[in-house]
Amino acid sequence: MTNIKAILTALFTVTFVTSPLLTDPFSGFRADQLPIPQIAPPVQPAGYAFAIWGLIYAWLVISAGFGLWKRAGDPAWDRARPALIISLLVGTPWLAVANSSAVWATILIFVMAMGAIVALLQAPRDDYWFFAAPVGIYAGWLTAASFVSLGSTAAGYGVLTDAMGWAYLGITGAFVVASAITYRTGSAPYGLTVIWALVAIIVANGTENIMISATAAAGAALLLGLIAQRRASGRTAPS
Repeated sequence: MTNIKAILTALFTVTFVTSPLLTDPFSGFRADQLPIPQIAPPVQPAGYAFAIWGLIYAWLVISAGFGLWKRAGDPAWDRARPALIISLLVGTPWLAVANSSAVWATILIFVMAMGAIVALLQAPRDDYWFFAAPVGIYAGWLTAASFVSLGSTAAGYGVLTDAMGWAYLGITGAFVVASAITYRTGSAPYGLTVIWALVAIIVANGTENIMISATAAAGAALLLGLIAQRRASGRTAPS
């Protein structure tokens, strides 16, 4: 009998990947969703960066299909599946939630990110390109996106500081988490995806917000160095 965890992973991968077809597009919180409207907040990457979702969706589908077909009863895959299922389950309605509530969208995207990160930490040693790599890219983008959502929402409610302050806090938070996970897992796909987001923040801010760009550049450079160090030490896959 096919493992229920493999079935649920495939099922919620399909619902997650197809969910954009069932809701309005989302390109950031609308002005009327926050007390202090956030128009192009400095913590937000340039629009082109969101194209990575195409790769994430495609690779997750391949991973789920391979897992259902070839690794349905594999204990190593099963160990990582529950956390991934939670992330995909919460992620399925996320776009609809984001179009109605910035606060709930922020809460849910952190749940998604935590689930994806736990799945990466528990990823099987074998089948790297069928599990750890796609989940790493997914978790990396969610790591960056969760802090973008937090920065936009907190600034929109005037918590502690303004949009510029939250851009620094968001970039720093994403970098700290990404560094810890990259060091622990040695996952180049994870780290490079966070770098992708940081570079897109540089592109979005340019020289207009030069210190924001410099902060993101420093984070990207340090993460790249950490990835290189982990590769040099032979630690390139999750344990």
